[in-house]
Amino acid sequence: MAAQRDLIVVGGGAAGLAAAQYGARAGLDVLVLEQLASGGQALIIATLENYPGVSDPVSGFEFSQRMEQQAVRFGAEIMNATVSAIRRDGEIFTVETDRGPLAALSVVLATGAKHRHLGVPGEQELAGRGVSCCATCDGPFFKGKRMLVVGGGDAACDEAMYLANLASSVLVIHRRGQLRAQKALADRTIANPKIEVRFHTEVRRILGEAKVTGVRLVDNTTGREYDETLDAAFIFVGSIPQTAAAPGVRLDEGGSVVTDQRMETSIPGLFAAGDVRSTPFRQLVVATAEGAVAAHAAGQRIEALKGRAYA
Repeated sequence: MAAQRDLIVVGGGAAGLAAAQYGARAGLDVLVLEQLASGGQALIIATLENYPGVSDPVSGFEFSQRMEQQAVRFGAEIMNATVSAIRRDGEIFTVETDRGPLAALSVVLATGAKHRHLGVPGEQELAGRGVSCCATCDGPFFKGKRMLVVGGGDAACDEAMYLANLASSVLVIHRRGQLRAQKALADRTIANPKIEVRFHTEVRRILGEAKVTGVRLVDNTTGREYDETLDAAFIFVGSIPQTAAAPGVRLDEGGSVVTDQRMETSIPGLFAAGDVRSTPFRQLVVATAEGAVAAHAAGQRIEALKGRAYA
């Protein structure tokens, strides 16, 4: 097994890179394990303009590159590796990877969550060009336009209400006969004069070449297909927290990791931050803040363990 690290961060998105930066800057020996490229979900953001202090809009890719460079400058190491399991052996964690087992005194799980997709033609092709999974990120680019929201849960209703403040009108479609959101939220959504809700309706295809121009819908009770003209399609049909590497950790009903205010999970010494964590608001600024808190709390634990070892 490789030399023991102070802190291993699993995931190189915004939460993971923030944890790496704060951990390394505090003098910890930090290793970040990322399966693909640093940045995570931020990489699909075409223009980032609502991150505090970033006055000139940048791409999600450029923002991620800056975060990675900053973490490395403070001393963190980035390694491309696939993590299959995290287990605690006494006070030490073993992280199983495709490059062999690694050891650390603490681990930050920052593996994020994958958006559920519709799997229809045009969805992937027009991602970032009118197809989005983040109303707060991309809604302002379509002010005064007609927008579509797909979904019937809390997130879909919340985002439809947000978009209604920007759009000329919002069409919400849901495949079932009633919204799954909390009743008060569902009622407010239906009552909003700028929102039209259509039940028993699904997307067959997202239309457009260089950008979204409309959608093809189907009434799933009659089979009738028809086209609607609009400028943006926001998909909120759920997300899948990436928790497979941490068996035994406590999850909420949606499958997200439950933590305390210090970002510590039900497994002492294992912290979680970002979209993998149970949180009411998934944004870059939230993920980076959680990463910083997790690294700080992990640092306190590591300091206590080292003090015990060297006393």
